[in-house]
Amino acid sequence: MLLTCTQFNHNEKIPSKFTCDGWNINPELHIHHVPENAKSLVLIMDDPDAIGGRAFSHWLIWNIDPKTEIIKQESLPPNSIEGQNDSGSIGYVGPCPPDKKPHRYFFKLYALTEILNLESTTTKTDLEKALEPYLIEKADLIGIYER
Repeated sequence: MLLTCTQFNHNEKIPSKFTCDGWNINPELHIHHVPENAKSLVLIMDDPDAIGGRAFSHWLIWNIDPKTEIIKQESLPPNSIEGQNDSGSIGYVGPCPPDKKPHRYFFKLYALTEILNLESTTTKTDLEKALEPYLIEKADLIGIYER
């Protein structure tokens, strides 16, 4: 499985339009080589370099149709569910490192054997626990941002 982006390459700078310094919208993501037995996909975007030593979650989506090939810019895949990010809101919140240092932003895609029955108030910790028993495969895309 592979996750790519049309606006930046793996381990390269995320354009500011996808951050709090720009339009604060999600970039376009392309999904490749999903396992045939996958029933759903999960996407978690987080910042492991966040202040305080705990990864800050920026975007949680689950129950993405495994036939999805593109998550378009500023959009949500049909019939998927967004969860609560660490800013306390539902949906995407772009990179916004407060410490003027480069931060890595991991876009983690998970292929699952099941569809998850979770509320939109679900946090990253609960989502990770819920997906673990059904995990088939995982792919990562890392972007860098510094203010």
